[in-house]
Amino acid sequence: MNIHPKSDVQSKKIGPGTVIWQFTVVLPGATIGRNCNINSHCFVENDVVIGDGVTIKCGVYIWDGITIEDLAFIGPNVTFINDKYPRSKMNFDLLRTVIKQGASVGANVTILPGITVGAYSLIGAGSIITNDIPDNTLWIGNPARQKGYVCNFGQKLDIGLHCSHCNSDYRIVNTRIVKQ
Repeated sequence: MNIHPKSDVQSKKIGPGTVIWQFTVVLPGATIGRNCNINSHCFVENDVVIGDGVTIKCGVYIWDGITIEDLAFIGPNVTFINDKYPRSKMNFDLLRTVIKQGASVGANVTILPGITVGAYSLIGAGSIITNDIPDNTLWIGNPARQKGYVCNFGQKLDIGLHCSHCNSDYRIVNTRIVKQ
């Protein structure tokens, strides 16, 4: 574990091999897995779970109720929200957000509360996520719309659901995409 001396890391639940850069705050209740890279100017609240091999780029604030599973990528300045009706100094209904394994969230994406972003999905920069995102799908825009399917490496699949990059094939089963 490598924690920059200009960060404020209060959690003891951080896996080996994780790097936390300067000017990042991690509160004591947070759990961070192995081999993560949390860049500078980030904030991780208490009720947060970050899996193994996660990359979180600069300027990301991860609020209570957010889970980021293994191998996910969170781009710079991604905005998470955990309250639909925020008010100062009032209790609120904490809505849980889950970023599933291998998902990639592009720079400046905003994710509304209570959303699940599917495994290996890809969200384009600047998108606003208002609904759950299925596995292996590509989403772009405001509000984000599905623009295709991606393989587990994030490459767009052709119309036959084949990836020429990794030479893998997918098929749709009961509205879900699965690797063959």
